[in-house]
Amino acid sequence: MELAKAYKECEKVIKIHSKTFYRAFSMLPAKERKAVWAIYSFCRTVDDIVDESDTPEAELAAFEEEFERFLSGEKLEGACWIALADVFTRYDMNVQAFKDMVKGQKMDLAHRTYQTTDDVLDYSYHVASTVGLMLLPVLAPENEKKLRDSAVKLGYAMQITNILRDVGEDLERERVYLPAEVMTRHGYAESLLFEKQGGEAFINTWEEMAVMAEGYYDEALENIHLYPPASRVPVKGAAVLYRAILDQVRKNNYNVFSEKNYVPVNEKDKLLSSYQ
Repeated sequence: MELAKAYKECEKVIKIHSKTFYRAFSMLPAKERKAVWAIYSFCRTVDDIVDESDTPEAELAAFEEEFERFLSGEKLEGACWIALADVFTRYDMNVQAFKDMVKGQKMDLAHRTYQTTDDVLDYSYHVASTVGLMLLPVLAPENEKKLRDSAVKLGYAMQITNILRDVGEDLERERVYLPAEVMTRHGYAESLLFEKQGGEAFINTWEEMAVMAEGYYDEALENIHLYPPASRVPVKGAAVLYRAILDQVRKNNYNVFSEKNYVPVNEKDKLLSSYQ
C-alpha cells in the first residue's frame, strides 16, 4: 500500500469514529494533520479489539507482539502501520505512551467497576491521557516535556466526559466507570445504575464527576500558549467541543441511559469559530 493511501485510510477511521476530533484537528497543517490521523488509527485499533473482539485477550496479546515488531523496525502491512512508520521517522515519538495505552485496554478487560476517583484517573491516564502524550511530539515538539502535565489533565477531563456521556452504553457492556465512593457519598448505588434510575442522587453523583472534569479542562488549558499557533486552535477547539458535551447532557435532563448526547453541528461551528 502506498503511503498516501495509508494516510487516507487512517483519515477515514477518525472521520467515522470521532467527528469531534476530526473537526478540531482538521485545522492543522497537512503534515501534522496526517500524523494525528495515523496515531488515532493506532488507538482505535486497540480500542476495537477490546470492544468488539470475541477473543480480546488473545488479540490484544497478538497486537502487542506486532507493535514490538514494528518498534524493532520490521515493515508491517496495513494502513495504520505504514502511516505510523512514517510518523515515527518524522517525529521523536513517546513510545511509552503507546505501550501505556495498550496497558489501559488490558485494564478495561480486567476491571468492570472502579472504587475511587483515583482508580478512575489511573484508568483515564492509560486510555486517554496517553493519546495526548502521543500527540505532543507532533503538536508541540519544542515544548513537549513542558506540556506533558497539561496533556495528562486534558486526558482526564475528556475520559471523564466520555464516562459521563456513555453511562447507558457502558451498562450494556456490564461496565461501571462511576466510582463507587462517589455514588455512596450521594446515596446512590451500582444496583440503581443497572435499573437506570435517575433522580437527585444520580444527578449529584454525575455532577461531582462533571465538576472534576471541568476543573481538569481549565488546568489543561492554562499552558495553551506553549503550543505553536498552528496547534493551539485545534487543541483548544477539541477541549471546548468535548467540554460542551457536559452541558448537552445537562440540557437533556441528565438522560444518559437511553440517549447518546451530542453537541449539534451548528453549535460546534459556533464554538470553533470563536477560537479561530
